[in-house]
Amino acid sequence: MKKISLLLAVVLLLSTMLFGCGDNSSDKPTLYVYNVGTYIDKSVNDMFEEEFDCNVVYETYDSNESMYLKVVNATSDYDVIFPSDYMLEKMIKEELVLPLNHENIPNMANIREELLGGSFDENNTYGVPYFYGTVGILYNTQTVKEPVDSWGILWDEKYADDILMYDSQRDSLGIALKYLGYSMNTRNKDEVLKAQAALIQQKPMIVGYFTDSVMDMMIGEEASLAVVYSGDAVYCMSENENLAYAVPKEGSNVWIDCMAIPKTSKQKELAEAYINFMCRDDIAMLNTQEVMYSSANKNLEADLREEDWSDNDAYFVPQEVLDRCEFFNDLGDFLPVFAEAWETVKASK
Repeated sequence: MKKISLLLAVVLLLSTMLFGCGDNSSDKPTLYVYNVGTYIDKSVNDMFEEEFDCNVVYETYDSNESMYLKVVNATSDYDVIFPSDYMLEKMIKEELVLPLNHENIPNMANIREELLGGSFDENNTYGVPYFYGTVGILYNTQTVKEPVDSWGILWDEKYADDILMYDSQRDSLGIALKYLGYSMNTRNKDEVLKAQAALIQQKPMIVGYFTDSVMDMMIGEEASLAVVYSGDAVYCMSENENLAYAVPKEGSNVWIDCMAIPKTSKQKELAEAYINFMCRDDIAMLNTQEVMYSSANKNLEADLREEDWSDNDAYFVPQEVLDRCEFFNDLGDFLPVFAEAWETVKASK
């Protein structure tokens, strides 16, 4: 049987070499997609290739800033990118993204109305919401008995050496600013310096500043409190029933990751077809089930409510929580003030 299969394979190969192949992948258009890590169901790109008779080259980045540098330096011809709200705002100002033809994206009708028209892109001229969420506190209900309703609990000496902070300039300084009653987008240097002082005061009480490792540490109950993104909280709670999530009363950051087309694109219409495809109900469901972040698609709620992992306030963010949160804005020339404050916090002992 193996010998027959091998002979057939040789005949087919020779036929292809002699007569060519009508489905030569080199004849197909290629779409270059640049996304954050594994922020997608792996089968989705294969489905798009099949439906639109094209090739998808999928690459990943680890932060908005690294993506920005690659686009601004035009080192690759990306067609679709996934910037967060503040980064999209920055790229719009710098004319690094192309305006969308909404006629090519009819599935925008599936997007939650409350996520449209954000201050960073008021008419969604340049971006379409993909995932959204908040920044809050993940905590262990077995060791934290009082209500987790204020950022102040992260300064409570009762939890010294039991707190995980997020290794992010905007998030950590933003938390301190909200705790002190200020905006996360302040342009007042004195307020930033007060937030800096609060984090330095807190530093002896925390285990440290972390990123993705926070999830494993909280699932393994290595700490009682952690600052996390809501999507990560959903995953952690699905793995450990002792964990819960809260957005403090002082407010927090609500974020939206968008799909946009950088100026480097050579396949704009195909890129718009891809964005439209990603807004489709079945594709949005595959992506949110894989990633466990809150989908911008409003048509999935009924089915997702039946899933134990998603039927919570971390996945379905209540309106009253959204109302006390704010988007990050591009700080422009004020960003070095935040950067210097963060460097001072990290260097303190």
